[in-house]
Amino acid sequence: MTAAPPSTRVPIGMVLALGGLSSFGPLAHDLYLPALPAMAADLATTEAATQLTLSACMIGMALGQLLVGPFTDRVGRRRPLIAGVALFAVTAGLCALAPSIELLLVLRLLSGLAGGAGIVIARAMVRDLYEGAAAARVFALLVTVTGVAPVLAPLLGGQLLRVTDWRGVFWALAVIGLVLLVAALTRAESLPVQRRRAGGLRATGQVVGRLLRDRSFVVPALVQGLGVCGMFVYIAMGTFVLQGVYGLDAQAFSLVFAANSLALILLGQLSAALVSRLGSRRLLGAGVGLALAAAVAMLVGVLVSDSVWALLPPLLVLVGCSGLILPNGTALALAEQGEVAGTASALVGLTQFGLAAAVPPLASLGGVSPVVMAVTTVGTAAAAVAVFVVGRPGRVSAR
Repeated sequence: MTAAPPSTRVPIGMVLALGGLSSFGPLAHDLYLPALPAMAADLATTEAATQLTLSACMIGMALGQLLVGPFTDRVGRRRPLIAGVALFAVTAGLCALAPSIELLLVLRLLSGLAGGAGIVIARAMVRDLYEGAAAARVFALLVTVTGVAPVLAPLLGGQLLRVTDWRGVFWALAVIGLVLLVAALTRAESLPVQRRRAGGLRATGQVVGRLLRDRSFVVPALVQGLGVCGMFVYIAMGTFVLQGVYGLDAQAFSLVFAANSLALILLGQLSAALVSRLGSRRLLGAGVGLALAAAVAMLVGVLVSDSVWALLPPLLVLVGCSGLILPNGTALALAEQGEVAGTASALVGLTQFGLAAAVPPLASLGGVSPVVMAVTTVGTAAAAVAVFVVGRPGRVSAR
């Protein structure tokens, strides 16, 4: 039996299924954002410590992708996906029972590992099934579907806090995990046996080494990771800035988060519509350039005004740009890596979530403020533009 050629047709059912299965990482990260201040008070810890639960989840998602991605190149995608979703449901329930911030940090790391499995496997399955502009279009549609998670998660989290505490939010995550487990069980295997790679850690190391020397992979992966880092800075710092500094309550914060996520969805839809005509390279360049302009406008706004409205419009644009950056950076990075899609997808995720885990805590060592958030986003967006201009990603596979 020979593998079917990559498809150009994009069934909406496939997009919805893969989008849902790649969303439990963002759900684990975003649903309890409105509860962070209450969590700090209940566990008698600091805001910085509760912020570390976000970083622990990010680190877990980065490591989970690195561990699971190469493994799926050898054994296939379906079984690791089912195991990852099951682990997510179990750890979410244990988070609801955590008696201390220390145990919660460990459980959040494990939740991130599980979420990383979903993200890396969904990307690898897309690369198994599609290539070229079709792959970029599917990645853009996945951004749209997974973008629903950050739209609904803080809204749902804010409403849950009306009737329960932060522990109840994690019980809700456990229930969502069980629903996603049913969805995972319905997925067919996308990597035929004849396309799987034999070998252990040494063979995986050789593949990783080759990828890290491949400019066509490294440049778009790095541009993507730096380009969306500003969004993760906002996710990590936003609750403390918007609620702590500007005085928004949990419901108002959830509405702001939803508006920003809607911008991401709309630009993801725009990317899917334009990629066949403009190519991934142009859309990636437009995304990082617009993100830098928005970050600069945000910094100017918070320096000259104490109003939250000096922050919100450029923040909306900054987050929305991820709808251009994520699908096109991913498509360019994986374009030439069909034989090692799992490992390549893992390194893309490691870059993205590694930066997201490291940058916000380092930037907030001296405290969290609107200026710190804005300066950090300017720095990461400027670095993304610099790498894009110098590296010129996707010259061969821009379309």
